[in-house]
Amino acid sequence: MIEKFSKEIVVQKNDIDELNHVNNVRYVQWIQNISKDHWFTLIKNKITTQYIWVVASHFIEYKSSALLNDNLSIETYIKDFEGPFSHRVVEIRNAKTNRIVVKSLTKWCLIDLNTKKPLIVPEEILNLI
Repeated sequence: MIEKFSKEIVVQKNDIDELNHVNNVRYVQWIQNISKDHWFTLIKNKITTQYIWVVASHFIEYKSSALLNDNLSIETYIKDFEGPFSHRVVEIRNAKTNRIVVKSLTKWCLIDLNTKKPLIVPEEILNLI
């Protein structure tokens, strides 16, 4: 089973844009942050720092607005792997209503830090999921 990872945040003043809701750029930052947090939780020093994930593409659906002081629940999991790619789902929900605020599918590419080239996801990573 693919492990899900989640955390909660509270919308702060610096997250808000001129329309008085969370700025779209902030959602992208949160998507990247939880993805990295999940990765480092999965590896827990089990593999070396010979790999890095980079974003190949983001698909983001904005379903509703989040406002100042809203409690948000952010959940992520890896949907699947294909060659050097992983497809990661992130859902951001209003923690009080459970209503989806943002849903994304991000295609991440695994890079070998020595060669700086894409690398087919090895078994040692697949076994962590």
